[in-house]
Amino acid sequence: MSDVAREVGVSAQTVSRVSNGMPGVGEPTRQVVLEAMQRLGYRPNSAARALKSGRFRTLGVLLFTLATTGNVRTLDGVLSSAAAAGYGITVVPVQSHTQAEVRGAFTRLTELAVDAVVVVMEVQLLDTMTVLLPPGVPVVVVDSNAADRYPVVDTDQADGARQAVRHLLTLGHRTVWHVAGPQDSFAAARRADAWSAALVEAGRSVPPVLVGDWTSSSGYEAGRRLAAEPGCTAVFSANDQMALGVLRALREAGRRVPEDVSVVGFDDLPDVGDYSPPLTSVHQDFAEVGRRCVELALRQVDEGATAPGRTLVPTRLVVRASTGPPPRQAR
Repeated sequence: MSDVAREVGVSAQTVSRVSNGMPGVGEPTRQVVLEAMQRLGYRPNSAARALKSGRFRTLGVLLFTLATTGNVRTLDGVLSSAAAAGYGITVVPVQSHTQAEVRGAFTRLTELAVDAVVVVMEVQLLDTMTVLLPPGVPVVVVDSNAADRYPVVDTDQADGARQAVRHLLTLGHRTVWHVAGPQDSFAAARRADAWSAALVEAGRSVPPVLVGDWTSSSGYEAGRRLAAEPGCTAVFSANDQMALGVLRALREAGRRVPEDVSVVGFDDLPDVGDYSPPLTSVHQDFAEVGRRCVELALRQVDEGATAPGRTLVPTRLVVRASTGPPPRQAR
């Protein structure tokens, strides 16, 4: 910094203001300082900044898998919101669902110097107290039932499932079959519980659940079983990828969609409008989930501890060509 100041003939404080993007420096002077910084190879020392301010301007993200679309899109939402706030992201994967592995991942994050941690949980570990997060670092958890212990941001899974079921019942279907996600998934459990409750509330029978693993191949296997059920005229899939497999299985079995069977997915992925037919789906706002996570994390950094509680991000049903009234004989 002294070398740049001497080169340009300004004070070190002026160089500091320019390097930190602070106001109070005229544009001609700012440009001259920036050119000198580039010429001399000066780079601001982020570690020194952190020691001075007590901030690393980095958020950690702890996640168990990037194999699911929901986790990838949630991470993208966190990345975008963090960047808009001037923060970087450090991602640490957790290889196994154990207390030791989670504690080790937290240790790695703190060694890498982060201001707060966003935990993206694919399984219900925090819900069942199988895993406890180490204290001392501000934490926000995505999709979990641990709102009594941590700030939690969650898509309104239950309302999304209710919207799907009510849509199909309003079209005239007697009941709705369900292809659920993995049994250890918080999101899958919430969607399945709400599907069942919506049918009971409407006085309809509750068919047996078919369990998949979020992949289109598991949806295809479930779809083959559904295609053999003559009374099946409506299917709610817990995500769009499994719904894609269901559509393929129904088509191969000669069951037309939506003339014979209506299908609703969950997520509203960007390409579901290109499915055959275009898929009716529950829209999740992953960008808003990421924004709320970053907002809560930075609030804890600024204000100290934030009270536990749940922040719900609304869902909405996007109706396309995969749903319609049931066949006349099934009404």
